[in-house]
Amino acid sequence: MNQIKLLILLLGLIFQVNLQAKQKPAVFTIGDSTVKNGQGNGAGGLWGWGDPIAQYFDTTKVAVKNHALGGTSSRTYQTKGLWNEVLKELKKGDFVLMQFGHNDGARPDAEKFRGSIRGIGEETQEITKPDGSKETVHTYGWYMKKYIQETQAKGAVPVVLSMIPRNIWKDGKVERASEMYGKWAKEVAGSSGAFFIDLNELVAEKYEEMGAEQVKAFFPGDHTHTNLAGAKLNAETVVMSIKELKNCELKAYLKE
Repeated sequence: MNQIKLLILLLGLIFQVNLQAKQKPAVFTIGDSTVKNGQGNGAGGLWGWGDPIAQYFDTTKVAVKNHALGGTSSRTYQTKGLWNEVLKELKKGDFVLMQFGHNDGARPDAEKFRGSIRGIGEETQEITKPDGSKETVHTYGWYMKKYIQETQAKGAVPVVLSMIPRNIWKDGKVERASEMYGKWAKEVAGSSGAFFIDLNELVAEKYEEMGAEQVKAFFPGDHTHTNLAGAKLNAETVVMSIKELKNCELKAYLKE
């Protein structure tokens, strides 16, 4: 009889642990290769900030899940079905960090079919792909608003980030996205009730403090993708910004 009671108690504890694991909130990151490089971080020595950021969270209280994928735009993250996979897991109390823009700039009908219409309006463009299929393409802001609203509908919290700056300099200053994707990300977040982190501006300021020569070491291949050291700097910037967000519960899950 005692053995049966012990077995029941053990099964109960296992059930409780599994239930707590399922109920533990999650932080999802979605975006392009600057958030997660290739099929996994570290491909070719290049890293996005979405994996290094996990070390700053208390993973006994929150799960950190990097669902970003290289080569995606605000448009193709949806059309490839990647967002639907996140939505299947997303639940009340979760958080979604979203950063797009690097791959949105091409024409909607360009070869890779990943460009979105510039701006945040309701304009559309119908394109025909080589296989004859048609697609109605929307603006960058339209796609971002969709991610925000569908996150909120799940009872989760959206946090929009402007894209990290490229290693492009002019007259001692880093090129900003403040007139395009950075601006549009901020406007959509503001109009949709999402939190916003101006990662583009914050990292650009850090780069300028360091100087072009030192920053060059973060970019071993091109002017967009960082190595691990650069990804860590970006992740640290995100974390510091989360701490400063007013009324955002995400900061409660950061390590002290």
